[in-house]
Amino acid sequence: MKRRDVLLATLVLFVLWYGLAAIIQRPILPTPVRVLATFLRDLPRDLGRHALVSLYRVAASIILAIALATPAGLVLGQSARLNRIFAPFIYLLFPVPKVVLVPIVLLFLGVGDFPKIVIITMILFFQILVLVRDAATAIRPELLLSVRSLGAGRRALFRFVYLPASVPAILTAVRQSIGTAVAVLYIAELFATRYGLGYYIYYQGSTLFDYPKMYAGIVAMSLLGLGLYFGVDTVERRVCRWARVDGRQ
Repeated sequence: MKRRDVLLATLVLFVLWYGLAAIIQRPILPTPVRVLATFLRDLPRDLGRHALVSLYRVAASIILAIALATPAGLVLGQSARLNRIFAPFIYLLFPVPKVVLVPIVLLFLGVGDFPKIVIITMILFFQILVLVRDAATAIRPELLLSVRSLGAGRRALFRFVYLPASVPAILTAVRQSIGTAVAVLYIAELFATRYGLGYYIYYQGSTLFDYPKMYAGIVAMSLLGLGLYFGVDTVERRVCRWARVDGRQ
């Protein structure tokens, strides 16, 4: 994706937003100019603090999900027997929308950052687990035989074959899950917390009726998701150059 195309799309959305606000002319839809001014003014203060809390929660969830799901996916990809045992459970749990578990997780784990991190981790975990397992299963047998012929044991295969082959799957799963993770973060931050962009957006819009600040929070959360998405995309381009496919968006 070219930077010029992204900037052009941003400009088009900005113009559409401005035109819609001019047509409606109601406080519930302020102009993008006013929202941008509010965003820049509030970012060094309350908005920035809430954004940092949300960033911490998402980043911690990504790290935890990778740490848990990658070894599990590699083990299932190497062992057909274990995969047969656990595949039905993955098949049942993977499609379940994790957002419905928010009240249950909060009831069991209480308030604070940890339950919110757990909720987002559950979303990322299954995405990474499935893609890593499939990537490990798809490794060509002749490649494994050639490495074994050099005297590599199970640990060496894991380190030098399975793990490198799973890196593109890990980054792809994280990139595909970021939008859902940020959406669930918003919902999780509506419960039992006083910090985070989800709380900020809801409090400003539904309690104080400060709509410019509400939209500024929405812009901040959008930028959080975009920043994470493009960050993972950049890491993938640099780390997995050998796995890139020409013409991919």
